[in-house]
Amino acid sequence: MSARANTQVVLRAHPRGQPQERDFGCVQVALPQPADGQFLIRNLYLSLDAGFRQWMNEGAGDGYLPGMQLNQPVMGLVLGEVVESRQPDYAPGDLVMGRTRWESYSLADGTDYMTKLAADPDVPVSHYLGVLGPTGLTAYFGMRDIGRPKPGETVLVSTAAGAVGSVAAQIARIRGSRVIGLTSSDDKCRWLVDDLGLDAALNYRSDEGLAAGLARLCPDGIDVYFDNVGGATLDTALAHLRIGARVVMCGGLAGYNDTTPLPGPLNMFKIITQRALLQGFMVTDYVAEYPAAIAELAGWLKEGRLRGAEEVVEGIEQTGPAFCRMFAGGNRGKLVVHVGDRSRG
Repeated sequence: MSARANTQVVLRAHPRGQPQERDFGCVQVALPQPADGQFLIRNLYLSLDAGFRQWMNEGAGDGYLPGMQLNQPVMGLVLGEVVESRQPDYAPGDLVMGRTRWESYSLADGTDYMTKLAADPDVPVSHYLGVLGPTGLTAYFGMRDIGRPKPGETVLVSTAAGAVGSVAAQIARIRGSRVIGLTSSDDKCRWLVDDLGLDAALNYRSDEGLAAGLARLCPDGIDVYFDNVGGATLDTALAHLRIGARVVMCGGLAGYNDTTPLPGPLNMFKIITQRALLQGFMVTDYVAEYPAAIAELAGWLKEGRLRGAEEVVEGIEQTGPAFCRMFAGGNRGKLVVHVGDRSRG
């Protein structure tokens, strides 16, 4: 096995603003060999997650995750198969998911939230990075513990056509709420309503504008706002909260490409007057609850109540371009890169 090469996607330049294809490149290096306590993963899928963009900036690193360094593999989530092991808890053939790097093979030791998966043969394995993986789990726990949507309530979800947003919106619909999705095009609005079953969708880039659109679609206000964006979108949503509203702070896409911090929301006083809850969370706070949550999500998936919206890009060389396209709004649902297939036999 040592004669085979490992393809890595490296960071060629710290992105300035929206990521560009020239910020990434591919290199070939020797296949790593596991030391005592390690195992080697042959990656099957790479996850493309907008949240990792903020750790690509020069000088990034906040104690939660380290900043990414130039000419080093890009940090990311992977799903793969153990092919060699010197770690007693992991055996060849095990299917695993965790945080390593964008590469065809990864060394791991069981940390970095590495999880062994008992994959359902009736579900595409890529879904364990999407609707049944960190994406779906983020939506699940954010809605369950902070949003707490109820029948008859109005729920607003930003980037509703994206990976987390598309799942969060469907969970609120399953809970019996009236769900409105924010997205960036009329085509995505139609997809959210016709394919995912949302009650309404709003193109925030339309001539009508976000504030007017929310006044029209939510005349009585918003009970739950699941925020993946921050910035001006959050500020506008705060102005439409009902008394007792819950705001789920999940992501800050509006600021990921900015070189200076976004100004704080002007409508924060609404949290006081509307007696609202505004709370952030990290999906890694819930690792012990992953199996039960995945089981419930998988049940909804099989019943047809939940759709695993997904786009699969072929080939590790397309990872950088696909990541850039995601920031240009060129995808629906979860975006993953297919690197290889699972062994047979």
